[in-house]
Amino acid sequence: MKKSRNFFRVGFLALTLALVLFLTGCTNGLTDTTNDIIDEGLNDIVGTADDAGVFETLLAAAEEAGLVDALKAEGPLTVFAPNDKAFEDFLNAMEMEASELLADPRLANVLKYHVVPGKVMSTDLSDGMKADTLLNPQQIEISINEGVFLNEDIEVITPDVEASNGVIHVIDGVLWPADIVETAVANGFDTLVTAVVTADLVEALQGPGLFTVFAPINEAFDALPSGVLEELLDNPEDLADVLLFHVVSGQVMAETVVGLDGQEVETLLGETIEVTIEDGKVFINDSEVIITDIQTLNGVIHVIDRVLLPQD
Repeated sequence: MKKSRNFFRVGFLALTLALVLFLTGCTNGLTDTTNDIIDEGLNDIVGTADDAGVFETLLAAAEEAGLVDALKAEGPLTVFAPNDKAFEDFLNAMEMEASELLADPRLANVLKYHVVPGKVMSTDLSDGMKADTLLNPQQIEISINEGVFLNEDIEVITPDVEASNGVIHVIDGVLWPADIVETAVANGFDTLVTAVVTADLVEALQGPGLFTVFAPINEAFDALPSGVLEELLDNPEDLADVLLFHVVSGQVMAETVVGLDGQEVETLLGETIEVTIEDGKVFINDSEVIITDIQTLNGVIHVIDRVLLPQD
C-alpha cells in the first residue's frame, strides 16, 4: 500500500504542476491594453508586435523609416513600444496628423530612441539607470516609483513581452530625444550655444529637418584671433553666417564623411567646405574632426577643433 500511496502522490503532484503550467501559459501575455499574445515558438519583434494588434502606428512608422529589417534581425534588442493609444495622445498633443508623423524626416531617429541594444528584462531595470539606445549617445533615464517610468513620465504598462530576437516593453507615451541645441547644451558646448542664441538660430536648429553640425569645442573659439569672437557676438548677422558655415543639410554620418575625401560640400550658408583625409584623420577645411556621430532628434553633430570661417 505504501507503493500505491507514493504513486498517487507523484501522480497528484504531476497533475498539479501541469495545471499550474497551463494556467501560467494562459496568463503569460499582454494586458487588456495590448490583447493576448500566445507564445507559440516566439515570433520576432515585428511579428510579435503585429500579432498584438495594437501597434499599427508603430509598425507603420518602422516601415516608413526603413527599420523593419533591423527589428527583425537576430539582435537581441529591447524595444520600448508605444501602443496606438500612446501615439494617438502624442499626435493630439503635438497637433499633428499621423500622416505628418510618417512623413517627418526625424522619424527614424525617434524610433531608434525607443530601441536598446541587448535583451533587457524588467528585472534588469533599476532606479536611476540610464539605458543606451540605438540613437547613440542619447539615453533613456529609468525611474522606479510604484511602476517603471522612462524619462520621468512615460510608464511601462506591460513589461517583458518576449520575442525570438529580444523583448518588448509596452509604454503609454512616445519618447522624444534631445535635438541638436539641447544636445549641445548637455555636452558643454557653451560658447557655441551662446553664439547660436545670439545669432537667433535656436529655432532653426530645432526644426523638423535633418542637419549635420560641425561643432567647434569651446577652446576653438578661445583660439580665434583677439577680438574676433567679441566682434562676431556684437554682430548677430555676421555671426549667423559663420554658424551656418558649420551646418550641412541632411544627416551625414562619419562613414559617409570619410567617403567624401577631396570633395566639397555645400553648407547652409551657400558656401562650400572641403573634406580631406590625412593619415587617417578627417579634416573639414583646416579643422580636424575629433569626435563623430553624436546623434540627436534632428541630425548629427561632429566635433571639430577649430572654428570654420567663411573667408577661409
